[in-house]
Amino acid sequence: MNRYRLAAYGALGLPLAMSMMPIYMISPKFYGETIGLDLAIVGVILFATRLLDTAQDPFLGRMVDHFQAKRFGWVYIVALASVLLAVSFVMLFSPPAWSTLGISGWLIVCLVALYAAHSLLSICYITWGTRLSDEPLVRSRVVAWREGLGLVGVVLASVAPVVLVESLGARSGYQSFAWVFSFILLVCVCVTLLWSPRPERHDLTQDSNWKRALEDRSVRQIFFFYLLNAISVAIPATLVLFFIDDVVQRPQDAGIFLAAYFVAGIVTLPGWVALADRIGKRLAWLIGSGIAATALAGASAVGAGDVLLYGIVCVAAGTALGADLALPAAMLADVIPSAQRQNTGLYIGVWVLIGKLALAVAAGVTLPTLSFFNYQPGVLGSVTPLVTLYVLLPIVFKFAAAAILFRVAPTARANP
Repeated sequence: MNRYRLAAYGALGLPLAMSMMPIYMISPKFYGETIGLDLAIVGVILFATRLLDTAQDPFLGRMVDHFQAKRFGWVYIVALASVLLAVSFVMLFSPPAWSTLGISGWLIVCLVALYAAHSLLSICYITWGTRLSDEPLVRSRVVAWREGLGLVGVVLASVAPVVLVESLGARSGYQSFAWVFSFILLVCVCVTLLWSPRPERHDLTQDSNWKRALEDRSVRQIFFFYLLNAISVAIPATLVLFFIDDVVQRPQDAGIFLAAYFVAGIVTLPGWVALADRIGKRLAWLIGSGIAATALAGASAVGAGDVLLYGIVCVAAGTALGADLALPAAMLADVIPSAQRQNTGLYIGVWVLIGKLALAVAAGVTLPTLSFFNYQPGVLGSVTPLVTLYVLLPIVFKFAAAAILFRVAPTARANP
C-alpha cells in the first residue's frame, strides 16, 4: 500500500477535522459574544445535543457494517453524509435575527443535523481505514495519514476564521469560512472516493449488537481509557479561546497560538508513529501524556501579555497531541477480536460515541461552572476559575487514563 493511496485515504480526514474545531471552540464564542446567547444556555445546548447524538452512534456503526457488504455501499454513505454536513455547517454560522428562544432552537437544529452527518461520515471513514490491513504497523500508518491530514484541516480551521473575521467582521467572516469549508469537503471527498484503496467487503454477522463490542475485557478497558483521555483533551480545547482572550489577553494572536499547537502536532506525528514502532504504543503514549501534563502545568504561570511563554506551552502541548491522535485508535484496532473484524463499524460506532461523550462532558461541565462562578467572557475580573479548569482538570484525567491503559493485556496480534 503506497503512500499516495494512503494520502488519498487521509484526504477526507482534513475536512472532518476542520469542521469539528469550529463547533467546539468557535461556536460557543460565536453564539455567546456575536449572537448574544447566555453562555450557560450555549453550554447546556452543546451538552444536550451531544448526548442525543451519542445515542445514535452504535446504530450508525451497525448501518455502516450493513452497507459495506453492498456494492458501492461506501460511496452512498460518504456522499449522503457529506451533503448533509456541508448544508448544516453553513446553517450553523448563518443564524437569523430571531429572539433568544428562536436562536436557541436554530442552534439545536443545526447541531443535531451536523452531528448526525459528521457521525455517519466519521464512522464510515474510520471503519474503512481499520479494514485496510490487519498488520499493526500498517494500521499505525493508516491512522497517521488520517490524523496528520486532519491536523492540516485543524490548522486551516484555526487560521482561516481569524483572517476572515478580521477582514469581514464576525458574522460575514464565519459565514465565508463555512462556504470555504464546504468547497474543501467536496474536493476531499472526490479524492478519497476516486483514489483511496478499498477495504474488502465482508458478510455481516446478524447476531452482533452494541453489547458485543463490550464483551471483551481488553476492548472495555481501551474504551474506558479513551473516554478519560478524550476528556483531558476536550477540556482545554473548549476553553482555549477564553484563556487566550482573558488570561493572555491577546485575542488578535489566537490564530497564531492555535496554528503553533496544531503545526507542532503535524510535525511530530510521524515521530510518534516511529517511536511506537520501536517501544510500543502504550509506552509512547505515556511519554506524550507526560509532555502534555508538563505543558498544562506551565500554562498556570501564564499572565497578561505572556505571548512567548504561552507560545511555548502551545508548541509543547501540540507535540504531545500527535501521540493522542495516532495511537489510541490504532490500539483499539489491535484489540478488536479477529472473529469480529467484519463488524468493525460496530466498534467504531462505540468509539465515536465515547469521543462525543467526552466533548459533551467538557462543554456541559466547564461552561456552566464558569458561569456559576460569575465568569463572563471579555469582562475583566477574576480568571482563577478559568485557569483552574484549563490546567488542573486535564492533568487529573490524563493520569487516570494512564492508570487504565496499563491494565490492558497485550494481544498476540498487536504491538502493545
